[in-house]
Amino acid sequence: MTHPAAADLIARSNRLGSDPKNTNYAGGNTSAKGTETDPVTGQPVELVWVKGSGGDLGTLTEQGLAVLRLDRMRALVDVYPGLEREDEMVAAFDYCLHGKGGAAPSIDTAMHGLVDAPHVDHLHPDSGIAVATAADGQELTSTIFGDKVVWVPWRRPGFQLGLDIAEIKEKNPQAIGCILGGHGITAWGETSDEAERASLWIIDTAAAYIAEHSRPEPFGPPLAGYAPLPQAERRAKAAALGATIRGIASQDRPMVGHFTDTGEVLDFLASSEHPRLGALGTSCPDHFLRTKVKPLVLDLPSDAPVEDCVARLKELAVAYREDYQAYYDRHATPESPAIRGADPLIVLVPGVGMFSFGKDKQTARVAGEFYVNAINVMRGAEGLSTYAPIDEAEKFRIEYWALEEAKLQRMPKPKPLATRVALVTGAAGGIGKATAKKLAAEGACVVIADLSLEKAQAAAAEIGGSDVAVGVAADVSDEDAVQAMVDAAVLAFGGVDLVVNNAGLSLSKSLMDTTAADWDLQHNVMAKGSFLVSKATAKVMVEQEMGGDIVYISSKNSVFAGPNNIAYSATKADQAHQVRLLAAELGAHGIKVNGVNPDGVVQGSGIFASGWGANRAAVYGVEENDLGKFYAQRTILRREVLPENIANAVFVLCGPDMTHTTGLHVPVDAGVAAAFLR
Repeated sequence: MTHPAAADLIARSNRLGSDPKNTNYAGGNTSAKGTETDPVTGQPVELVWVKGSGGDLGTLTEQGLAVLRLDRMRALVDVYPGLEREDEMVAAFDYCLHGKGGAAPSIDTAMHGLVDAPHVDHLHPDSGIAVATAADGQELTSTIFGDKVVWVPWRRPGFQLGLDIAEIKEKNPQAIGCILGGHGITAWGETSDEAERASLWIIDTAAAYIAEHSRPEPFGPPLAGYAPLPQAERRAKAAALGATIRGIASQDRPMVGHFTDTGEVLDFLASSEHPRLGALGTSCPDHFLRTKVKPLVLDLPSDAPVEDCVARLKELAVAYREDYQAYYDRHATPESPAIRGADPLIVLVPGVGMFSFGKDKQTARVAGEFYVNAINVMRGAEGLSTYAPIDEAEKFRIEYWALEEAKLQRMPKPKPLATRVALVTGAAGGIGKATAKKLAAEGACVVIADLSLEKAQAAAAEIGGSDVAVGVAADVSDEDAVQAMVDAAVLAFGGVDLVVNNAGLSLSKSLMDTTAADWDLQHNVMAKGSFLVSKATAKVMVEQEMGGDIVYISSKNSVFAGPNNIAYSATKADQAHQVRLLAAELGAHGIKVNGVNPDGVVQGSGIFASGWGANRAAVYGVEENDLGKFYAQRTILRREVLPENIANAVFVLCGPDMTHTTGLHVPVDAGVAAAFLR
């Protein structure tokens, strides 16, 4: 049974963490103290429950709490070796843990255990950080809050900061919390409700003061030519620039992207002070650990042609990498972790919006959210005073902190297709849906494309949330629709790396019964459709300069001559040769092109369900329900081919073990000798 103090803590944390005005995703930590019976001695023992390392307040559960014995944690004060060795104290927290399971204690555990209050909140609200990063933040703290909130000069999170805040609490009994210079806020209370009220009072009081006293144009007057483009224009320009920008952000390691064109971002970029403020970078450690110390900002007006933007972005990318390397070299010591990459994680394009990047979609999206937080912080600080983030050396100490490096090293090994963006056509059911599920399960972000938007979105929802899969409508025989589909993929995930040409249909008719319309329909969807999809996605891959994969779901019928199948088999042969042609052409860009030749995939097949199955059953003289078994019995292996078998073949072709294979067709037909490739 959950201890009442822990239950109150979880409820308070979820309320605070669910409102972005209070803190950002995975930002801040909360705690509660209480007494429980020690199962070893049978005696009461004081405990502190504190949000563990890496957890999120809004979704915190009991498993996300670290539980420590308070007497042992506070006894660490007697062995504290001083500021130069304070990092050693984090390992000591493990010797204070109570019970089994639970989360790893975070760096802020000392703050919660040493402060003499039953309930403590440490949060990163935009309004609080605005005061914390103002040049005269100490004076503003006194003006805004009186003696109820105390200013704490910047100090890196750790044991010493916990000692400092504990002393402030002791010396200021009237105080309900403090502003941590350059960082955030801490509040406390005798009860969980009292701590929550204290946190919210600090946040809301700061926000109200900023709203009342801020200058009318905190970011300066509008910058001529930098106003936001109309929505349709800016999103079209974002799609046109997305692949280039993702390539810029992925020179050291592949990244997934996220696009944001919220009012905060567009207003910031339309104002005259945005170049100065962008160069100053973020301040709160949670912010710059997600966004790097500063963004790459395109210095061209909103209506600059795409070609000019691409050229300038590439120039700025070189300068950004050189600048970041110089930043690392200025501050690195022989003990510092190796540089983690010099690419930007935030790219700002005036009139268009913000591109953010990370190891997966969630990380990329959250990085963008954090930079919006940083914009709000800068607006508040500039409105009251001057934005003055912590200095560069302190940012480096945190970014390349040994404890931060250790946390990164503990991260689970990425899945084989992590960072890859897959686009699967005809993916609302059958082979396409099975393939999309497989690719997502192996770590890819997936765009589900289908004629029916409703079905595409339903399939995407089944696979996962929007950080994993999105559904889009696409008629692959329509060039404009194909381009819109690819643009949607770029805006959703930053680009495209892996394309599966699966959309198809079939009409089982003899030569004499096949009309020109039948022929055109099948060739438009499969031969022309896969050509259009390959052309549009290959353009993105070339611009990204990250290589890629294109896979055609062809058919055994591309090489096997069967009855009553002229239009379908001919278009499958067309697709099969497209594989060879594109493999030869796109290899210079690191793009592999391969095919899969299925046969007899009856289960879950939209083609078979739409009449093809009944026709083929009639041709072979079997019941339609027995068609899968019939196909199995005519194969060498006597096995029915399922959509998942095709999906597995696609994964193998695109996975880490087939990096040197292109132009290959893989039969997945359980063995049909007449379709053996020669």
